[in-house]
Amino acid sequence: MERGSGGLSRRRDDEMKHQLQGLLRSGHPTRTEEWHDPEPVAEDDPDVPASRVTADRFEALRLELGRYLARTPFPAHRGDLLRVLRERHAPDRLVELVSELPGDPTYHSVQDVAVAVQGA
Repeated sequence: MERGSGGLSRRRDDEMKHQLQGLLRSGHPTRTEEWHDPEPVAEDDPDVPASRVTADRFEALRLELGRYLARTPFPAHRGDLLRVLRERHAPDRLVELVSELPGDPTYHSVQDVAVAVQGA
């Protein structure tokens, strides 16, 4: 008695293995009808930006800054932010990112600090 979670019959499973055998051996599509195969990337295709990754990184940065800058009186300057981060034992990486910001601007919220850090 065979116990498995496959939803295919043994015959259909063998048929699918046979269909993929040529692809696995040759390393390229073996179908005769080209419309089955995915279209290759052209040289003049525009690059797709990794906006999801950038958005995820920005959100993670903003949340981490918010964790350490919570209840910080805003507006604040870079020196104020660095003092609070050091007092609250923020990770060195976060302190380094904030220390690279220009000292002149006034930051009105954690969002402003995150945008400035990402732009730097």
